[in-house]
Order: sequence, then C-alpha cells, then structure tokens
Amino acid sequence: MTRIAAPRALPAAAKRALRIMFIARHVHWDGGLHPTDGTHATYHREMRAVLEGMGLDLHLADGYEALFAAPDVDFVFPLLNRGGFLNSEMLLPLLCERRGIPYLGASPILRGLSDDKHLAKRVAVARGLPTAPWALFRRGAPIDLSLCPPAARHVVKPNASSASWGISAAHDLEDVRAAVARLHKEGHDVIVEPFIPGHDIEVSVITLDGEPFILPVQIVEQDDPGYLRTYLEKRNLIDDQAYAIRPLDDDRLRIEATRQAIEMMKEFLPFDYGRFEFRLNAATGALSFMEVNLNCNLWSRKTIAMAAAQIGWSHAELIETILTESLDRHGLLPAERVPDRVAA
Repeated sequence: MTRIAAPRALPAAAKRALRIMFIARHVHWDGGLHPTDGTHATYHREMRAVLEGMGLDLHLADGYEALFAAPDVDFVFPLLNRGGFLNSEMLLPLLCERRGIPYLGASPILRGLSDDKHLAKRVAVARGLPTAPWALFRRGAPIDLSLCPPAARHVVKPNASSASWGISAAHDLEDVRAAVARLHKEGHDVIVEPFIPGHDIEVSVITLDGEPFILPVQIVEQDDPGYLRTYLEKRNLIDDQAYAIRPLDDDRLRIEATRQAIEMMKEFLPFDYGRFEFRLNAATGALSFMEVNLNCNLWSRKTIAMAAAQIGWSHAELIETILTESLDRHGLLPAERVPDRVAA
C-alpha cells in the first residue's frame, strides 16, 4: 500500500535569510534540446524556475569555479554531474566540504561509492541482495576476458556514468574486448555483465521528518524486453521511445523491490534523495540489484517526480520538500518543526 504524506513548506523566514547557490551546467540555457545533453538542459532550466518560484535568495552558477573561492552563500543545491572527467560527481561536494558550506545530497565518499557500479554491487552482495554476476576492467589494468561471466549477450558500460552513457551490447568476447578498449581510451573504467531481457524497477526515496520515505515504486516497461536502452533515448535525442514508466502494480515485486531498497539504503544514509534500481527478468520474474543513483534526475518528467505525483504532490512541492528536509538536517532552519504544506 502506498503511504500518503504531506509535502514540506520552507518557512518564509528561511527564504528571506538563506542565500542558496544553485549550480547546474545548463542553468543559463535558453534553447530547447541541447545538441549533446538533450533534455538535460531543459531539466536544469525547469529546476531553476522551480527554485525561483519558491521566492528564495537564489544565486546561480554553472561550473565548479564558483566554489574555488569562498562564495557568500549559506547552502549549495548541486546538479553538476558528468563534469567530463572520472569521478567528477565527487568534486562539487568536496569543494563544499573544503569551504564548509552545507549542500544538498550525500557526502563525497558516499557519492563515489554509489556512482561506482562495481562497488555498489559489492555492497549489494554483502547485504545479501541477488545481483547479476559481473566483471570489472579498470583502466590501465590487463583485460582478462576470462573474468567475464558466461552469457549469450553482455552489456558493456562505463563503471561510473549516468543515463546509459557509453553503453553497448556485446555478442561475443571479441565484441567485449573492443567495447572495453574503446571505453578505456575514452577515460573510463568498465563493467561487463550479462544482459537480462526484461524491465527496470525503480524505487525513489526522499526524506521526511529526517527519515527515508519511499515513493510509489515504478516499472520502466520495455516494448521489447530484449532491447537495450541507450543514452540518446534517455536524453530524448532520438524520436522513438520504446518504453513507458508506470506504477508497479504487482504486489510481490513491489514488496521485494522495497525490501531490497531498504536494505541497500542503510549503507548510504543520509542522502536526502535518490533512486535504487533493480532488473526484472521477464522470463523468470526474478529481481536483482542493478545500481544506485543518489543524485537522480529531478526533472518533472522523470521517475521520482512521477512517483511523487502519485501521492498528490506537484513537482514544485517535491523539490521544496527535498530542499527543506536537507536544510533542516544541516541545522539551517529554526528549531521548531518544519510546517507541512496544507492542501488548498
């Protein structure tokens, strides 16, 4: 059963008093689809509009350089991922730590742990979660193909990437070797695992009253369970979309996905918001851990916002709740309880 809760409202006094820096690569973008980042630019501008609509004392930046000096702000709202170098997701929170500025999201070490798909899988195994076998090929280490688990088809992808950047299918070990070598040349560590025909199950989590709150579980249902989703599709840079995101209505799967997500999140608290992803085997019905995304996409057309809408929250209410809870966690709000937003 889906839990219902009221979203949180940021007190007016905090909106007046706190200087909040919003950092996103495309915060100043004025066009439609970005030629390489697609709807990610649209997403950043939407987030800017949402934050401006809250009436915050908002400061805008589009690069790490904003934190090289000591900016005159009280809090940072970061959406600066995929900085163009390995492990870039850790840099912005590290810069905040260096300057002693509180920020939204998990600590640098937890961001690194979650974004390293190999290490996240090691956590899942240690926690007793079913996980597909995999092989890791760090850049600069020998490519020993005997490490690859047997499979009719493999998935080869960067070990630390988002939105299926650089992903490809390999039909034999020579395909694997070529794909690994290509990604190494581009500067990535590489993970290889069997392709499981099926669908993704996504469990979005936010924070309410200082505790994890699980939003309705979603299934990313493929038109063809044997199809491999790509970066171009996820960023809407191609016309055809071969999947649909909808609420997961299978109670057995929903309960199991929730159980596994709860077990995994114990390793990552506190993280303010995130998404835990699992793979549903279309043939067997088995569910296995896939990856963690602690800085998941907050766009109104993506999973976490769709899940929030299913308990009656607007996109703006979701973002304000996430921000309010994080500010409260960092001790930046008055001691009295943060008010619920009363529905009109």
